[in-house]
Amino acid sequence: MPQPVRRPKDRISVLIITGDHMTSELLRNAFAHGRSGFSVETITGSSQQIISGLAARRADVALISEDLQDGPLAGVKVLESLHTSQGPPAIMLLQDCKPEGVIEAFRGGARGIFYRTRSLKDLPKCIRTVHNGQIWASNDDLEHLVRALAAGTLRMESPKGMALLTPREAEVVRLIAGGLRNREIAQALNVKEHSVSNYIYRIFEKLGVSSRVELVLYASGHGEPS
Repeated sequence: MPQPVRRPKDRISVLIITGDHMTSELLRNAFAHGRSGFSVETITGSSQQIISGLAARRADVALISEDLQDGPLAGVKVLESLHTSQGPPAIMLLQDCKPEGVIEAFRGGARGIFYRTRSLKDLPKCIRTVHNGQIWASNDDLEHLVRALAAGTLRMESPKGMALLTPREAEVVRLIAGGLRNREIAQALNVKEHSVSNYIYRIFEKLGVSSRVELVLYASGHGEPS
């Protein structure tokens, strides 16, 4: 009996967008050294040059450097262009965890944040996480988002999925977005802490999120898939 033909596993195509070739090659190397499952393409230049060339590029995930040839945070322009044109999910590559960079990235439609200070060994995992529809962000990123919501620089909105929640579940979301922990939410609602855990479980199930970071992004209208 003839043996079935084995087909290679589908690769995740990654488009790396930077301002210089050295950075592109450094990031490309994160997927080398025997790692399979990725195909990588790079593009460098200014934000306008890159935006003009995006139509000819196809990728599953985009990794965008905040600094391009036309200056710091020019990458946000590319990020916004991808998001409005319903391009691939994007990860913003930031120099450090400054609040304004994190907020601008998520406001622009990023599905993840990756810092240059982090080991590049973690980059493939970041790419896979975003490709699977999840958010890649740290607790510090969540803290920046919560503070932005409290300061009014990031508005709470009403994504369609919020209509699936009961009034009590919607209140739990509001309190989580306000930075409260489970014990504090229980005290605010005058319920037991395990009841709050049950509410959060049901909220995650209804909205299709898996972490508080994703929930805060979703509730602010910046965590819905493109």
